[in-house]
Amino acid sequence: MTIFSKIVAGEIPSYKCAENEKFYAFLDINPLVKGHTLVIPKREVDYIFDLDDEEIAEMHVFAKRVAVAIKKAFPCLKVGMAVLGLEVPHAHIHLVPMQSEKDMLFSNPKLKLSGEEFADIAARIRAEFK
Repeated sequence: MTIFSKIVAGEIPSYKCAENEKFYAFLDINPLVKGHTLVIPKREVDYIFDLDDEEIAEMHVFAKRVAVAIKKAFPCLKVGMAVLGLEVPHAHIHLVPMQSEKDMLFSNPKLKLSGEEFADIAARIRAEFK
């Protein structure tokens, strides 16, 4: 069971931003910028391209809805999307509010936020999620 599966199961706490029956979105605990969110399928799948066509399409539509909420909660030029998938063996999409392309550099130093800041960020995104 991956760390992300444990998050979905409620065994590990997370800062939930959005959820439906198939997907879960929560804040990255090592964010590049405020609002950096991960979108995962609840079903444990290592490689995003192992999802069937319908599921990967649904995941992207769900991620789009989360990205719209992020952009409303954290005004930015765009919300960038990245699929890396090497750090956790569970398919996931990174959604990152961007003021410039440099905001998407994963080699950038990560923000250090308090639990209160994480909770506030997640609440702002949840409030905008439709």
